[in-house]
Amino acid sequence: MTRLSVEMLAADAPEPITSAGHAQLGIAVLAGIAVIVLLITKFKLHAFLALTIGSLALGAFAGAPLDKVLTSFSTGLGTTVAGVGVLIALGAILGKMLADSGGADQIVDTILEKAGGRSMPWAMVLIASVIGLPLFFEVGIVLLIPVVLMVAKRGNYSLMRIGIPALAGLSVMHGLVPPHPGPLVAIDAVKADLGVTLALGILVAIPTVIIAGPLFARYAARWVDVPAPEKMIPQRASEELDKRPGFGATLFTVLLPVVLMLAKALVDIVVDDPENPLQRVFDVVGAPMIALLAAVLVGIFTLLRPAGFSKQRISPLVEKSLGPIAGILLIVGAGGGFKQTLIDSGVGQMILDISKDWSIPALLLAWLIAVAIRLATGSATVATVSAAGLVAPLAADMSTTHAALLVLAIGAGSLFLSHVNDAGFWLVKEYFGLSVGQTLKTWSVMECIISVVAGGIVLLLSLVI
Repeated sequence: MTRLSVEMLAADAPEPITSAGHAQLGIAVLAGIAVIVLLITKFKLHAFLALTIGSLALGAFAGAPLDKVLTSFSTGLGTTVAGVGVLIALGAILGKMLADSGGADQIVDTILEKAGGRSMPWAMVLIASVIGLPLFFEVGIVLLIPVVLMVAKRGNYSLMRIGIPALAGLSVMHGLVPPHPGPLVAIDAVKADLGVTLALGILVAIPTVIIAGPLFARYAARWVDVPAPEKMIPQRASEELDKRPGFGATLFTVLLPVVLMLAKALVDIVVDDPENPLQRVFDVVGAPMIALLAAVLVGIFTLLRPAGFSKQRISPLVEKSLGPIAGILLIVGAGGGFKQTLIDSGVGQMILDISKDWSIPALLLAWLIAVAIRLATGSATVATVSAAGLVAPLAADMSTTHAALLVLAIGAGSLFLSHVNDAGFWLVKEYFGLSVGQTLKTWSVMECIISVVAGGIVLLLSLVI
């Protein structure tokens, strides 16, 4: 029943760098992941080196030519750094501006004043969900991390008690709610209705983020009781300055990229004409890099100047903000390189070939295929695109609501178990100062909860609507 979509997807797929069979390729994947975990946990090797060696090991076990493995790894590293690296850098600059000007203190003081004690995790999940609605996950991370770390430190909260709800809010928005790219791709592939998918996505997202965020955070905080890492907490270097920007100006600066990206998403939906001048303008100003760059430039006038910064102090501030993120950039980039090596080896196509003969309900099939590709490649986007292409023919006879639920089933599956082949895994690990094991017990488990809960709610909804 799914053979047509598999053949169509295979026709568009690039030629794998190895001719290994499914069994050999499966062993190669497990071996590559095992090498990475062993080098980091047993031999205490830096994650960047471990990911590089793991990629080479994967290629060797898969029988791929070394030169092609190197090309795949380099391509993935370069693409990831180009796409995420600039965002991390701009986010670090904005975070340093918030810290040194006292703007972050202003936000944290307001949050601690308005939401304390047991309500704090709920406040963090709400803030993250609102901010994460139009943002890529990586952009949301770099915007929220300074606030999360400072709230945890100043309010004497467990880092996981505050951090998990924020991560859950970002992740759920990323996988389930348009206008994120993943859901939009799936909507287009299965010809679902955007409005219905958006409404049902929010309906699924609310209980999912509650369970995976504030509720799970209670257990995560017991399993991994760690303080906010000192090296990642924004420190105000200008203690001699007794002035700081107002809460309104600070909030405006932080939310500016959110507003710009959300405006772009709305214009794309309403106008839907790539040649329209208005859409072309918002495609530029709403791009993540431009939106964050705009926030940094605006921050000079809304954050630094009110705090008494002179022109001569701006350049040193930027320089100091980039030093702590060098290791993060390399690790995240290497994670992207390992992911690309997996994809170019044909792992995604292997999953599609194996799954084409599965005879199970369409919604569960979509979820399982997305889960399998996510586990193998580490990419939620690859999982979404591949699964949507595979199950698209099944949506032809579906009602409008069930086609929308098919999109959400794919999105839920694409979030399952982020681990060492996912650049996001390393981003969370480094920002929160966790070990590999601690990241697996918190972030990875949270992603599983999101995927299973959202998938289960989608299946239940399919029975009643």
